[in-house]
Amino acid sequence: MRGKIHGAIVTGADLHYEGSISIDVDLLDASGIAPFESVHVWNVTNGERFETYAIESPSGSGEILLNEAAARRAQVGDQVIIAAYAWLTAEDLASHKPKIVLLQDRNRQK
Repeated sequence: MRGKIHGAIVTGADLHYEGSISIDVDLLDASGIAPFESVHVWNVTNGERFETYAIESPSGSGEILLNEAAARRAQVGDQVIIAAYAWLTAEDLASHKPKIVLLQDRNRQK
């Protein structure tokens, strides 16, 4: 795991938007997840797991918005974990430290 956003609350779901998960850019920056990077999303509330890609939402919005097909995997208010992975050499793995962002109310960092 390279970066993770833990304890996020889904703020919206839009079936008619073009794919992805929209994430507050501040949370992307803190977790090291890049726009258009592949992410795994685990819905803690209902057990769903899926993969999509991240796109930026406005800074400070606290937005976690599931778009298009992903919108069928969660409802507003569901708690999710978002993670990105990287392939590392054994040498890199020895010193690797993932960026983990823990969230609290309104998707703000603890």
